[in-house]
Amino acid sequence: MSSLLVFPDDRVAADALTFARRAIRLGDGAVRLRAENGVLAMTCAPLAPRGLFDTTPTILGMRTLPVDPELICDLVIDAESLTADTDPSALRLPESAVTASWAGVSPPRAGWEELEGIAASTLASRAQWGIAAVAEAVPADAGEDAVRIVRAGVWGPPDDELEGLPLGVGFAAFALGFIGGDERARVFSTGPWTRISLSRGHVLVRGPVRTGLTGVRATGPSA
Repeated sequence: MSSLLVFPDDRVAADALTFARRAIRLGDGAVRLRAENGVLAMTCAPLAPRGLFDTTPTILGMRTLPVDPELICDLVIDAESLTADTDPSALRLPESAVTASWAGVSPPRAGWEELEGIAASTLASRAQWGIAAVAEAVPADAGEDAVRIVRAGVWGPPDDELEGLPLGVGFAAFALGFIGGDERARVFSTGPWTRISLSRGHVLVRGPVRTGLTGVRATGPSA
């Protein structure tokens, strides 16, 4: 495998590096890179359980970008180790990969059913509410375990304004910079997976199907 990720131009390379830099401060700071047929899927886990009794939901953020069509890879790296190259249209990969428990299960690529969408402004407002709630609930001298318990309690429960999805999907979309402008996120479901798709990226959550989400009905005269 090449030590470089080669993109069509410097703008796409900068986009990939921005995603990696945002992932550094979220979750475990790891990024999964899957590439084939000229498409690179970059995935991180802004929220994921750590330990047997951690009730934090696994919520993934994904950004897809065009890449060298000859590149085929599937590896997890420390986001901080992905660096710029002398070629502005390329990024340099680290010499070694890392492991991440959340990367062991992948959402399916087909079979998605479209459901009712969610306004991006609602995702943003619920994320901001949750960020304030976490900040208010965490004591100044709280240890890591206490912080995880608070975060799980805020981001994990289903949220009525997000059609019963965990509040953390709003946090992931907001923290990864996927929300911008007046947009309505498209929502899809297959089995235990739900995907919230925005023009800048996707948020995926694995869990029970929420009864508040209903399929999109066709309009117009029937055949």
